[in-house]
Amino acid sequence: MSSILNAGTPAPDFSLHVTPDQKLALSELRGKPVVLAFYPADWSPVCGDQMALYNEILSEFQKRDAELLGISVDGVWCHAAFSKDRKLHFPLLADFEPKGAVANQYGAYREADGVTERALFVIDKDGIIRWSYCSPIGVNPGADGILDALDALQSKGAK
Repeated sequence: MSSILNAGTPAPDFSLHVTPDQKLALSELRGKPVVLAFYPADWSPVCGDQMALYNEILSEFQKRDAELLGISVDGVWCHAAFSKDRKLHFPLLADFEPKGAVANQYGAYREADGVTERALFVIDKDGIIRWSYCSPIGVNPGADGILDALDALQSKGAK
């Protein structure tokens, strides 16, 4: 398992393709919490379950004013097919070329396997990682940790 970036670390900025002709930069989302969900591959059973779960509870992320981004080393066309098949309503970003470059910045690239770790990051409105977690590759990490971290951001902001 990789050694992912810890809480308190500034989140490395990146710009990745969401569609063949559209990119999204992390810095564009500054001012609101962002959840990065790195996952190994679009069509693997555990990844499918994980992304489907996040899609089902997307309103919980939205209640907390958080943007959810899925990231894997799959290309934009693979993401488009997977997203359409699973009816996902959040962006999947392609960390495709150079392969795993963004995951590597976050300490979440499995060089030997050529895929990302199943790693989660909650980034605050100022671009600082406030929570991170790396799940075993074959285990769906669920959403409780993410939601707890987002709730902690909200209560910190309310003070």
